[in-house]
Formats: sequence, structure tokens, C-alpha cells
Amino acid sequence: MIVQMSKVSTKKDLDNIVSYLTNLGYGIKDASSDNVVLFGVLGDVNLLDIEQVKSFNGVLNVTRISSPYKLASKSLKHEPTIITLKNGVKIGGDDFVMMAGPCSVESEEQLDTIAKALSESGVRVLRGGVFKPRTSPYSFQGLGVEGLKLMRKIADKYNMAIITELMGVDEIDEFVKYADIIQVGARNMQNFTLLKEIGKTKLPVMLKRGFSNTIEEWLMSAEYIMAGGNESVILCERGIRTFEKYTRNTLDISAVLAVKELSHLPIIIDPSHAAGRWELIEKLSLASYAVGADGLIVEVHHEPEKAFSDGRQSLKPEKYDHMANELRKLSTVLGRDIKWKKFLLSVLV
Repeated sequence: MIVQMSKVSTKKDLDNIVSYLTNLGYGIKDASSDNVVLFGVLGDVNLLDIEQVKSFNGVLNVTRISSPYKLASKSLKHEPTIITLKNGVKIGGDDFVMMAGPCSVESEEQLDTIAKALSESGVRVLRGGVFKPRTSPYSFQGLGVEGLKLMRKIADKYNMAIITELMGVDEIDEFVKYADIIQVGARNMQNFTLLKEIGKTKLPVMLKRGFSNTIEEWLMSAEYIMAGGNESVILCERGIRTFEKYTRNTLDISAVLAVKELSHLPIIIDPSHAAGRWELIEKLSLASYAVGADGLIVEVHHEPEKAFSDGRQSLKPEKYDHMANELRKLSTVLGRDIKWKKFLLSVLV
């Protein structure tokens, strides 16, 4: 529910209605701007008497939010959410975020080699998989907390921030200590216990869409994080599972348009996990940019044939550079105002 106050309402009027609602057990989310005083009422408002709320002095209008997600809804917040990292990188709004790098953190030498190459391309945020959720228990599972510490060491060497995937609540304290952004993978999109705990942190969160989840379910998972107090959520479309076998997953590029219509949260595309084939990534990336995505996650490895995981879908650095140049050309055609020298975000997925 959204409550809008009149222009002539006083602070006392606002305090009275807010006090009434909080005493009934509802949460209050301020959504005011320079021109309007507005707030959302959080909780089950089905039994709340709208006429009673309207009767308070200073209340201009009361509107129910029909969607089950409130904080993530565009009904509550019309302006796009912009997440600013500690090193100044912005995610959302007019900025476009390029993400690139290897799937797994394999060794210090491997990570240093890739981070050095990407830093020379202007990369300012580094992400790598240190806890790897794999289908087979015999596949490489990642370096764990030691890998996280290694990421911090290499990132600091090249003046980068880091983002990496969190698998369970037991590692949250370590992530808060070393990471700059928490990634929630597709397999954990509906791990509500994990989402609630992440909601208690102050770190930005990148939430990947589940293999077979609807957009509404995805936004409801974002709501779990935001309801805990952490509203810095980035959505990531990484392809959904269909009957198609040629590609690893099916990229739902229409999800960008749907999210832009339904939510104020930024959305980025992961063409690598969608395609599973490096030769398809550039064209999918161009399409993602053209449709209005806020950024990309593209896997890059200097020796993909030796990669511990996902080498088949990893671009070599020179292919990545070519794709970045093609995106720059497309930006000129589309007229999107992007600070190309500042937008590069390297992600090791």
C-alpha cells in the first residue's frame, strides 16, 4: 500500500498516520521525493481499512500495490536504483557495467595473470568463484575461504573491488570481511534462509535467476533480501532451462524489459551461462545491450582449454576486447550516454 500526503500536510500529520500504522504492526518505507511526500506500508494490508487511513489529516491518496513484492516494485519507487561501489563504480541508471573473467579462482598465478590483463583494460571490480556449486561432487569445488583471501589480495594489488558467490550462511562473516558484492547463484535463488541472512548485511547483492523460476518468483526472492534491510540488489538473468540442447540454457532476453516495467532494480545479463558456447557470446551481448540491460557478465580465461570449469563458454582476452569495441560502436548508434572509460566491471563467474 502507498500513502501520499498532500502538499499542505504538516510533520505532525505525517507522524500521526505513521504512528497509527506502526502500532498496528506494519512497516513503513519512505519513498518521498523533492516534490511529494510518499511512503509504503509493508505487511499484509488486506484487512487494513483504507477509508480509515484516508480519514487522517494530510492524507491525499491511498493506493494498494497489487504485486506480492513491495520494496522491489516500481509502484513504490519510480526512479531506477543506482548502486555505487566503494571504488566509485555505479550499477544501474545510465551506466553500463561490463563483467568479464574466469569462472573459477584456480591459483594465485592464474588470478594475477587475468586481473593484470583486465586492469589494463580499465577493469575496477574483480569477481571469482571460490565456492563452486557443481552438478557432480567430483568436479572442482573451489578454493573456499583461502580463495576469497586470495581474491582480496589480487584485487587490492590492482585497485579493484571484488564480487563472489556465497553458498551458505556459515561463510557470511568472511564475505563481509573480504568481499564488496555478494553473488547469490541460480541454485540458491530460493534459499530463503540464506536470503534473510544476506538481508542483514550492508553489502550489495547480485541475485541470479533460478533455472526454472518465473520473473515474479525472482522478484519475490529480491524482496526477501530487501525486507531484511538490504536494498542494494542487482538482478542477473543467466538463462532458463528449456527443452533446447544446442545451448546450455535459453537466454530470456525479454526478462530485461519485464524487469524494467515491474521493478526499479538494475538487471544485468550473463550470456556465458545462457549460451554455454563462447562463439555465441558476442552477439547475445550486443542484443542484451540493445534491449536495455544495465550490464553484462562474460566469462574470460587466458587459457580456456586448461580452465578448471566452464572453459567452453569462456572468451579469450582478445575476443573480449573485440566484443567491447563492438559494444562501443553500438552505443553510438543507439545514442545511449555511457561513460565507457568508467563502466568496465570484470567478473569471474
